[in-house]
Amino acid sequence: MRSMFGNSRGGLYRSRKGVILGVCRGIAEFFDFSVFWARAIAIILLFVTGIWPLVGLYILAALLMKPEPVIAIETEAEREFYDSYTHSRHGAAQRLKRRYENLERRIRRMEHIVTTPEFDWEKRFNI
Repeated sequence: MRSMFGNSRGGLYRSRKGVILGVCRGIAEFFDFSVFWARAIAIILLFVTGIWPLVGLYILAALLMKPEPVIAIETEAEREFYDSYTHSRHGAAQRLKRRYENLERRIRRMEHIVTTPEFDWEKRFNI
């Protein structure tokens, strides 16, 4: 499903396959047009505006654009985690830690129920 403002991946990312920091390829993939034309427009703008303004904008874009995820994002939860990770790695690590602590607590409760003497008697009588 393609949105009005780009592709279905849902984000503007620097491409990991780009030549120089992946900005042109990332923009081309976001707007779904040829990388050749994105680079051609960048070179034309380089000559029209001068070297330093475009180089400065290019470096700024490379710093502001998040790198493309290594594994394709398939769900909204994965996108939320990736966005939170790129903005705050510590926050994402804390979220994962809380999730695994909750899972550990649930497993301990299940182990407690299964290993209690009442469970064993109920199992014997229900046979």
